[in-house]
Amino acid sequence: MEDLSPREGDLEPIETASCDEIAGLQLERLKWSLGHAYENVPFYNERFQSVGVHPSDLTSLDDLKKFPFTVKQDLRNNYPFGMFAVPREKLARIHASSGTTGKPTVVGYTANDIDMWAQVMARSIRASGGRPGHVAHVAYGYGLFTGGLGAHYGAEKLGCTVIPISGGMTERQVTLIQDFRPDFIMVTPSYMLSILDEFRRVGLDPRACSLKVGIFGAEPWTNAMRGEIEQAFDMHAVDIYGLSEVIGPGVANECVETKDGLHVWEDHFYPEIVDPNTGVPLTDGERGELVFTSLTKEAFPILRYRTRDLTRLLPGTARSMRRMEKVTGRSDDMMIIRGVNVFPTQIEEQILKCAGLAPHYQIELTRDDRMDVMTIHVEALENAASDEERARSASELTEHIKSVVGVSTRVVVGTPGTGARSAGKAQRIIDNRAKD
Repeated sequence: MEDLSPREGDLEPIETASCDEIAGLQLERLKWSLGHAYENVPFYNERFQSVGVHPSDLTSLDDLKKFPFTVKQDLRNNYPFGMFAVPREKLARIHASSGTTGKPTVVGYTANDIDMWAQVMARSIRASGGRPGHVAHVAYGYGLFTGGLGAHYGAEKLGCTVIPISGGMTERQVTLIQDFRPDFIMVTPSYMLSILDEFRRVGLDPRACSLKVGIFGAEPWTNAMRGEIEQAFDMHAVDIYGLSEVIGPGVANECVETKDGLHVWEDHFYPEIVDPNTGVPLTDGERGELVFTSLTKEAFPILRYRTRDLTRLLPGTARSMRRMEKVTGRSDDMMIIRGVNVFPTQIEEQILKCAGLAPHYQIELTRDDRMDVMTIHVEALENAASDEERARSASELTEHIKSVVGVSTRVVVGTPGTGARSAGKAQRIIDNRAKD
């Protein structure tokens, strides 16, 4: 893989500022953000008063813990525009979630917000190894989903040439990668596996393509999957983090030279870790639920937003700003199977240990005589597709999960190509227990 470490003069001054300088800037911006939300969003005004706090009560960063949390249901309760701090006429753009589990969460941006978003996305792409003049293949979905347009504006801000292909049309994705020769691709890791399948289906060597970097986000993925993708494409696989409630992609990013966690862009987003059960703040280094407060957003300030993502905060390395450890699970994705806490990424790690299995999978939950049952649906590779080899792979995976994760499972190994595919975020868990 090519050495894509930053050159002298590549970084913004804030990326190498001292911790004291960063903390001073955060306090100044946090005071503004709390006041802006209190004065302009009735929800925050009422919530602050209900717990007896005022923006003037913040005199240090540690004082933030006095203020109440925001959760996704608060956004749904104020659908569509109740959380905005500016008149609708001042919005440059509106994004929203799919709303598949209830009312969509709606977020808005002023022109200044769009510019800030583009700046942190450009910073993220540069941290990943992207450079001005590179060609960017953007396969995140466009539209109300924040991924595609966030990546697009950031790549343009950095000075890249953008191929805005969006998700889907996998055969065409491979054709354009071959013909347009992009330097990096921005896509969900699960869909990158579908693109890899297509390379192999048409007889192309993925290691011979032009891609130097893949910037993967929008869903948890493991270091084992990183190794799988890097080996298959001979490119760097770098993690990006974000969520629409905070800004979209570009809240934090790995640095290609270290790949040791995602540096949070703390000049715009203030992170905390809290106990997921009690909400009590934890110290850096302790694992818990990630919470974010926006520092510079105009249209949609978000205060102490509980992300449900589980991680921990660590000191900076390649940049001064703190790192968040790679997110490999969410508190709302955790399955409790016969008393054992299980995350999809734990299952993924065991699948990738089995030489005869492809990395496409789904977890089906059912109930048998009042007992929860977990069935792993996975598929065989072409060179291990006989009945005997599939049975061997099923037995191997069952043993791995039992010995490492600690639960008994059913494993169904399908023939090649029968596993679930995703052109965006993968749906890993199918919960059929309520239907039993």
